[in-house]
Amino acid sequence: MLTETARGVFTIAVTPFLPDGALDLDSVDRMTDFYAEKGATGLTVLGMMGEAGKLAADESIAVVRRVTSRTMLPVVVGVSAPGFAPMKALAQEAMAAGAAGVMVAPSGGLRTDDQITGYYHGVAETLGEIPFVLQDFPLSTGVQIATGVILRIVADCPTCVMLKHEDWPGLAKISALRAASGAGARRISILTGNGGQFLPEEMNRGADGAMTGFAYPEMMRQVIDHWNAGDQDRARDIFDAYLPLVRYESQPGIGLAIRKHTLARRGAIAHPTLRKPGPAPDAATIAEVEALIARQEARLAALG
Repeated sequence: MLTETARGVFTIAVTPFLPDGALDLDSVDRMTDFYAEKGATGLTVLGMMGEAGKLAADESIAVVRRVTSRTMLPVVVGVSAPGFAPMKALAQEAMAAGAAGVMVAPSGGLRTDDQITGYYHGVAETLGEIPFVLQDFPLSTGVQIATGVILRIVADCPTCVMLKHEDWPGLAKISALRAASGAGARRISILTGNGGQFLPEEMNRGADGAMTGFAYPEMMRQVIDHWNAGDQDRARDIFDAYLPLVRYESQPGIGLAIRKHTLARRGAIAHPTLRKPGPAPDAATIAEVEALIARQEARLAALG
């Protein structure tokens, strides 16, 4: 079961598709193995960057079952939904398949602190004993969750065991949450997103690791391991070598297509297909990605 002690790299998994848009379950196996081999300590499936909203209910369950049957790593399943009934149904299916917990983003219509708190009270009641991750991603959801609201949810909902921190700018939020824990508030795991763009700073503020899908999960694992070992300079050197590609992959709209291209190039998935509607990188974009990868490999070789 997912707990407040979770650390490391929970890679946000893509959902592989065949060129015709059908699920590519063979690539799900290959991708799951790839993430583990590259240092993931957990996996998150059916996230926003996993094209969860493009899957039918039976497809979502098929992906969860395929991943959980393939790995012993803890698996978190995104179960965000417009209503609590489909959320509960998918969460129960996921846990029955062997998932460690689920992740829930706030409903897009929430505006006030009381509305947000009430929503997560409802989530906790709906999920029962299932541990859940609070996904704080206002750039996507449009919901601004203040630090005090997070602390209130954590205090009121013992099954909230992790914050997926994707606020931007949000480094001060991590500091405030860790200061509150130091003063006696319940400490939960904080794993960060945003493609890994601010990983060294987030670790410096007290994050426990990353939950994001950059196509080189080994970068995040190495940065976190060196940081936790006290070698922050080495962690930053590794991060800097990958940063241009991190930045390029983080572009809104086209970023997932770039990520899937890179994962297919690395052999993690067979095809870079996005399920429609979704963009495909043009020749100029692919050429830029290739140039960035070549320079990244040269910087890593120089680091030794």
